[in-house]
Amino acid sequence: MTVNFRSDNETPVAPAIMEALIEANHGTAFAYANDDWTNQLNEAFSDLFRSQVTVLSVSTGTVANAIALATITPPWGIVFCHSNAHILRDESGAPEFFGNGLRLVPVGGKNGKIDITLLEAAIKDSEGHGIHSYVPSALSLTQSTETGTTYSIDEITALCEFAHGLGMKVHMDGARFANSVASLGCHPAEISVEAGVDLLSFGASKNGCMSAEALVIFDPSVNTETTQRLRKRSGHLLSKMRYVSAQLLAYIENNLWLHMADHANRQAAKFAACVDAHPQARLEFPVQANKVLLNWSEEGFKQLEDGNVQFLPWPGRDDLARLVFGYSTTDQDTLTLIRVFNGINV
Repeated sequence: MTVNFRSDNETPVAPAIMEALIEANHGTAFAYANDDWTNQLNEAFSDLFRSQVTVLSVSTGTVANAIALATITPPWGIVFCHSNAHILRDESGAPEFFGNGLRLVPVGGKNGKIDITLLEAAIKDSEGHGIHSYVPSALSLTQSTETGTTYSIDEITALCEFAHGLGMKVHMDGARFANSVASLGCHPAEISVEAGVDLLSFGASKNGCMSAEALVIFDPSVNTETTQRLRKRSGHLLSKMRYVSAQLLAYIENNLWLHMADHANRQAAKFAACVDAHPQARLEFPVQANKVLLNWSEEGFKQLEDGNVQFLPWPGRDDLARLVFGYSTTDQDTLTLIRVFNGINV
């Protein structure tokens, strides 16, 4: 039996989400985000974040990030992000493309999280040439991070206060936002709008949905007409938007999104405990969500492959691999992984 830990992007659609799609498939509905489901999003997400918000449903996280950053950053502006950020390494220049040449500047920091001292240094390094310089315009945080760690409420608040003090907006790439909320056991508002985040790319596809993402705008000063125009020009104003919006409504109803994320996190924690007890392998980073970065030998990874365990090698590293746990990862899947990892025939 093959078990897949390559990515939570490869999980099936959750049954409750599929039911919502089937329900939305009855009869006709107004097109281009004028349907009843889409018209409920602002109220539903305002309740979720206990703050008045504007929601744009889209079909990919890449476009949610790109639209957000292009809205708050001029073509001569800088977006600061972590050196491992998805917007920097995995979106093929989409933010720069939609932002007409905005610049992404990487900032270091332990465990995949931006170090505020290094951020301050990067900002100072970008200044000093007046009209010839790019302008620090935005800070983008990834929650949970690309290394599987999670920013705390205090960490996000401090970074937001620092950025706002310099007139910068704060964007959060929340592709795995649910996993962070579940991990921290906090209210979703506490690590977003109440901490100072201005715009959130609210991920859902990695956690049981089918091509359903949202851009959640917290800051009322953000030009929502610009976001809507960018959504249309990007090709993401879908004619049958009801199928995206219906998923998002079902996703947050009765905390389904958090139940699924918590399950994924708990499966990852089981394997992380196993790695901690192993004599040769080790965790590259703390496991605080649903991702495990496994540092092991070439022979060890071959052992996983021979045992029909699928995973992704970390780019540029022979000794590092990523294993991601999803809402649909079963106890048996994780047990199989652990047994193969420990050299037990299955």
